[in-house]
Amino acid sequence: MKIRLASPLEPDSIVDGAGIRTVIWTQGCSHNCKGCHNPETHDFNGGYEFDLDDIKKKIDELIGQDGITFSGGDPMFQPEACNEIAKYAISKGLNVWCYTGFTYEKLLELSLKKPIYKEFLSNIDVLVDGPFVISQRSLDCIFRGSINQRLIDPKKSFITGNVELVTKYDKKNKNEKKECIFI
Repeated sequence: MKIRLASPLEPDSIVDGAGIRTVIWTQGCSHNCKGCHNPETHDFNGGYEFDLDDIKKKIDELIGQDGITFSGGDPMFQPEACNEIAKYAISKGLNVWCYTGFTYEKLLELSLKKPIYKEFLSNIDVLVDGPFVISQRSLDCIFRGSINQRLIDPKKSFITGNVELVTKYDKKNKNEKKECIFI
């Protein structure tokens, strides 16, 4: 299986989720959010095609990383490949974050026709959902660009049937705390 990425894996990020993370920048996005900080990742034919086995080898070589983060572009345009990478990362003890311009509710709707969306969501520890909205941009919320975006625990949301927000992420124990994640 192949995946189209904007660039090779980028380790040691401290802004794309809790802890020290390796970012996987997917290529392709049709949301075209005004003010997007990665417009070069929008072209579905841009970037580079990588074999998943090569991505897995790169994950094997990671040192000192708490998890991986899918960003882009929008990883939800390549759910099959991203899901395979997520499952592999989990098998290596890494947690998984994913940024998407789709809302959680829209992904559930899409999963009715394409179950891979729900499967991918089940392998994500924190989903940052929703488009970037420049009029709602805020430097006061951590891990998000605009206040409409949510940090969601998909696994807990599946159990309760409600959208369960992450208030503070404990990267070691993978459980939430009561404090607000705003800074």
